[in-house]
Amino acid sequence: MSDKKKMNVRLFVPNVGQEELDNIKDSFDKAWIGLGPKVNQFEQEWREYIGCKASVGLNSATAALHLALAAFNFPEGKKVMVPAITFASTAFAPIYNRLEPLFVDVDPETLSLDLEDMERKYTKDVVAIMPVHMGGHPAQMDKIMDFARAKGLKVVEDCAHTAGASYKGKKIGTWGDIGCFSFEEKKAMTTGDGGMMVSDDEDLIYPMKANRWVGIDKDTWKRVGGYTDKAVDARHWHYDIAVLGYKYNMNDLAASIGLAQIKKLPGMNQRRADIVKRYLKGMEGLKSMKPLFPYNADENNYWIFGIHYAERDDLILYLKARGIATSVHYMPLPQQPYFQRWNNNDTPVADKIWQTMITLPLHSRLTDEEVDYVVDALHSYEKENQPKANATIE
Repeated sequence: MSDKKKMNVRLFVPNVGQEELDNIKDSFDKAWIGLGPKVNQFEQEWREYIGCKASVGLNSATAALHLALAAFNFPEGKKVMVPAITFASTAFAPIYNRLEPLFVDVDPETLSLDLEDMERKYTKDVVAIMPVHMGGHPAQMDKIMDFARAKGLKVVEDCAHTAGASYKGKKIGTWGDIGCFSFEEKKAMTTGDGGMMVSDDEDLIYPMKANRWVGIDKDTWKRVGGYTDKAVDARHWHYDIAVLGYKYNMNDLAASIGLAQIKKLPGMNQRRADIVKRYLKGMEGLKSMKPLFPYNADENNYWIFGIHYAERDDLILYLKARGIATSVHYMPLPQQPYFQRWNNNDTPVADKIWQTMITLPLHSRLTDEEVDYVVDALHSYEKENQPKANATIE
């Protein structure tokens, strides 16, 4: 492949433009860029989009996962089931709450919680389950919810890799007691950094509005909104701090971006679906590589397009030399130094399968030409590396 033909294909690219800038300018013009009316508006529009009763805007999905578990006030030392393959925030959430992460092996097809291992590892110390919709491929929420209800467990859905998708006719994020979304720069939609927790139980998550705002029972916007009310006395400034709080609030600049992004989201999801289909069509005939998930782009909204390949590192270097960005989502958490204390060496599928995983470029601004360039590189690699390409993926 000559230098003339070489392209630079990014892994993830946010789809932002004039609509976001216009919303940000409006916040500038109103001189309100902190926790304010646009956060309230974004929370309302997200509730309507997801179809839930309550929502709380936050500065990250990490904060959402932390507060989601905090909402239940579980006794210290209890256990929360999390998949072995996920981002660190999923497993940090129990630890933040003085709980123990219990790592469950992953299903080799969906890379989400393995139901049999989940049942095998359950004990009476378990209080909650945190399924992850890995890469946007839905976890088996109907079966997980049946298990959770039978055992009296709470369910917090980690929806960081998807936004707007449904599973068996019900929106992802509304299956569990609480759903947590990510709007980080690279995700399905972005607010720069940001997150949201949602629920149909208003009494469960609305108290978390104090926890997100350093424990204060009413945020600055609400106090300012009543400042000129004639019925308000000189103590309009007063607030109570009754709970342990964090500086987890979303701000109006992030919400300004989110309000534009939520309008673009259906189109961005459709574009990613079209790209997934193009990848799958282009990969036909490859013998040594297979898709990371059983992709169904007509029903699911994917954030990751990836493949399995036995000689992963060789292929990553080959693609890198051709300007194609790649990654691996993710190394099993029990193998990470911090999580070694919870590593019982009992997640064999995760330990094996992650070594074959490669994430390829996927974002709504990816062009057909770029997709074809990536696919051509995969075919070229397989043709040039027949002995390695003959290695099987189990």
